[in-house]
Amino acid sequence: MELMVTTAFYSTNPGPFDDCVLYDQENHISTAIWEGQERGALRCHEHTSKLDRWMLTQKQIELIRKAGFGYLRLIPAISLDNPMISALVERWRRETNTFHLTVGEMTVTLEDVAYLIGLPIDGDPVIGVTYTSCHAVCVKYLGRAPDPRNTSGGMVKLSWLKDTFSHCPVDASIEEVECYTRAYLLYLVGSTIFSTTTGNKVPVMYLPLFEDFEEAGKYAWGAAALSFLYRALGNASLKSQSSISGCLTLLQCWSYYHLDIGRPRLHHDPIHECFPFVLRWKGKQNGPTSNRDITLYRKTLDCLTSSDVDWCPYVNISFTVIPESILSSLILGRAKTMLVCFDKAERHLPDRCLKQFGMVQTIPENVQIWERKTRGVDGGVDLITKMQSEVNEWSNRRFNIVEAEEDTEESEYMQWYIRITRRFVGRPVPISSVFQRMNAALRDVANLVDTISTYGMNDQQIQTVSRIRYIVHGCLNDKVRSSPAVPSPQNDLGKKAKGKARGKEMLRKDTEKRRKKGNSVDHEGMRKCIKKGNSEYHEGTRKHRNKGNSEYHASLVTAEQSCRPPSESNDAESINDAPNYPRLMD
Repeated sequence: MELMVTTAFYSTNPGPFDDCVLYDQENHISTAIWEGQERGALRCHEHTSKLDRWMLTQKQIELIRKAGFGYLRLIPAISLDNPMISALVERWRRETNTFHLTVGEMTVTLEDVAYLIGLPIDGDPVIGVTYTSCHAVCVKYLGRAPDPRNTSGGMVKLSWLKDTFSHCPVDASIEEVECYTRAYLLYLVGSTIFSTTTGNKVPVMYLPLFEDFEEAGKYAWGAAALSFLYRALGNASLKSQSSISGCLTLLQCWSYYHLDIGRPRLHHDPIHECFPFVLRWKGKQNGPTSNRDITLYRKTLDCLTSSDVDWCPYVNISFTVIPESILSSLILGRAKTMLVCFDKAERHLPDRCLKQFGMVQTIPENVQIWERKTRGVDGGVDLITKMQSEVNEWSNRRFNIVEAEEDTEESEYMQWYIRITRRFVGRPVPISSVFQRMNAALRDVANLVDTISTYGMNDQQIQTVSRIRYIVHGCLNDKVRSSPAVPSPQNDLGKKAKGKARGKEMLRKDTEKRRKKGNSVDHEGMRKCIKKGNSEYHEGTRKHRNKGNSEYHASLVTAEQSCRPPSESNDAESINDAPNYPRLMD
């Protein structure tokens, strides 16, 4: 019964009921999907496949280690699962920098960055001067400049870097070795953590940060990588976008560790014997993924339960394999701060995903809205001045560590969360276009009558407004298997004439009575109202439903089956090879 009610309710309203948190819902991709406007899988831009073509000398490897990229250079070439990444993006909200899942909010934290790709998450912010031309900066830091065919404004082609600098001469001077190493580092960040949607170019503004390799190692490259990924996820979550960049290997492996969705079976034992932990997924993997599309991943996420989530996947790791430099900075995973990567400043909000740190989730503080700045077109701009407030917030990171609250229960959080989140992305049931238009009109009427104030009305007028509200909500509910209406934040507005306290008490008693008596009173009341004054409307609704909407009722059965274990649904087997396919509700 709970499955039926929830499916029915969210068929007409997937949320949010209160837009105080997700205030940009209109521009989010989930709005377009709900309206039947599919964009398909995103184009994913990352270029790890050619990193192994660089023949690095021992001198270069030592310089790379000093610069803080000793572990990132080990990043494997993992085939990206574009449909899975796209389905995750549909759950990302740029208002909170978190994934809004059915079980609560989750996100990629600084802790995940440190464990998975081994970049330093503590240090100076990655920020500097922007450029609109490549020639001068390339000559200064690489010893040569690309021809105009290999540049575009302040960006240089990755292919030029590889073709020109992938083999350092054996007899190269120290200055030449440094130039070749800077070229590799620019290629590395442009292929992974700072990959762009251009697909084959990287900004040269990172080069001056590699002038001194010891100084380069003092930057918080991991924080910059996460800021870049947050911005990329936020952009890709808008319905106007069709591609995504950033460190998608980090995102995909984060999902493998935390969510039992699309996770491949491994040839080797899944033990943490190597660092960074992204190496766990290196090499050939078992399990078919080619037959999975974004719709199937979306359905799986819509049916996600707590049993499908590993909130703390690193808890049993042997810390002997983790470098001391990483261990000493892990506390920053709980730092509520601003992440900086040149013009990209994004909020890191671990207080919204406390369960990822083994804590009980409580209602988080409101997110302070911040300005997402851009570089613009001017070259030679030092962003430190432009981003001073964001840099200051990062400097105070260790003073803003989120701590657990005592004597708290998660039930209060979930009641709040369901009101402010977008619970479903895909429709649990397909709806015909005619029926969809009629439902939209009824929802408009319901929203309108819910906003009518009964102040100053006489008893007859109040009764009329209440009756209209009851009929409209009843008919909306009747169209989804005649399920009882689920209380919403707006449903008791018509009772304000008797006083706010009295209205709440009536609603509580009515809800308890319906629960005890199987909703018989509610259905009887609705039938009497319809029979007494709305027979024409009800008859027309029934005719339309019987005539043009049989496919809708059949689809309800399909929707219910799609969230059952594999033994009850073949569809489930194609989504996830695991034996426990997620149900809609725990």
